[in-house]
Amino acid sequence: MGADTQIAVLGLGYVGCVTAACFSKLGHRVIGVDPDEFKVRSVNEGVAPFYEPGLEEIIKASRADGRLSATSSLAEGLQDADVAMICVGTPSERNGNLSLSVLRQVSEQIGALLPSRKKPLIVVIRSTVFPGTCEDVVMPALGTSPNAMVVANPEFLREGTAVNDFMVPSLLVVGGPDRAAVSRVAGLYSGLPVEACLVTLRTAEMIKYACNCFHAVKITFANEIGALAATLGVPAGEVMETVCKDTKLNVSAAYLKPGFAFGGSCLPKDLRALVYRASRLDVKLPMLSNVLAANDEHLRRACQQVMELGGERIGVFGLAFKENTDDVRESPTVTMIEYLVGKGKDVRVYDPHIQLDNLYGSNKNFLLSAIPHIGRLLQTDVESILTWADTILITQKPSTQMRERLLDSGRPVIDFSSAAMYQPALVHEMK
Repeated sequence: MGADTQIAVLGLGYVGCVTAACFSKLGHRVIGVDPDEFKVRSVNEGVAPFYEPGLEEIIKASRADGRLSATSSLAEGLQDADVAMICVGTPSERNGNLSLSVLRQVSEQIGALLPSRKKPLIVVIRSTVFPGTCEDVVMPALGTSPNAMVVANPEFLREGTAVNDFMVPSLLVVGGPDRAAVSRVAGLYSGLPVEACLVTLRTAEMIKYACNCFHAVKITFANEIGALAATLGVPAGEVMETVCKDTKLNVSAAYLKPGFAFGGSCLPKDLRALVYRASRLDVKLPMLSNVLAANDEHLRRACQQVMELGGERIGVFGLAFKENTDDVRESPTVTMIEYLVGKGKDVRVYDPHIQLDNLYGSNKNFLLSAIPHIGRLLQTDVESILTWADTILITQKPSTQMRERLLDSGRPVIDFSSAAMYQPALVHEMK
């Protein structure tokens, strides 16, 4: 789409008004639509309907150049539009669910106008919606018109810095089933210093939630560490400022990858110690107190997935808590094996770095305490497992060559070491 694309922005609240103004600044022709006459009148008079740094200057300039206008009529707004961006609110209901009443209503109104249109319309959802909303709510409301394509383009704007967040974005996500429509929407942002992430429809919807929840987790984490630090007389700001200097592990993509439960001799032990000592100091840390419970639940889901797949003979690749070590202390794989054996499964294990005779000290004691008969389960080569097992479990990251051998075994494989464990379509069935 060229810079003269006609965009209708439906909803002139914080997200919609900033979106409309900034797209007009990029050279597009934009018409804002809102039933609130005050918002419409404000924009048409070159005034921002609310305070947001830099917004009014853009609205005034774009009105003067004729690139921005507003109306209370949806029919007028869509008359010449190539793109309709829905920016209506999706507030919480009393039970915590999203209220989609306005989104549904606007989608139905667009659907009623589609038969009279002669050119295609890309309907873009900027509102925050739960994954599946575009397919289950928006598309049915639009009807069966071949002239309408739905794209999800979640916003990442913060009140107080929204204009800068739009013009210098940290993330641009566009998703939908029609790749041409997705590319056209991404092209609206041409010239901004960001590379668009083109994804599926539900992925785009989910990314918005992942980002907001991660921000909430980070704030809560910093506050809980700060509360404990203050009680101990430790400068909380210095702690977190120093933590953030580690951009390899702390402020980075490290660990932010879906996979197996965590274990080892450090994380579980240190979490337990910190939560215990905080309780002795009468400092409540709800989030940190529930991390181990969340990890246990994640492991329970993995065990249930194995049980649902079936098979009596289970071959497991990996026994240590992660790859390239022989440390089995608090390894989630050990817990999983205990569970499977207890459920009557026949289990054999191979780990390229573990030989029972070479283990010693607390490492060996932990393993023998958890699985006294581990010597009968451990195999010295992977082939003996691949030819014997009904099902293969990958619980630690294998080498590229080893992964290929495991996946080509002709057995169903569940790869717990990667995001594949969350996608049933990626569970490798027998060939």
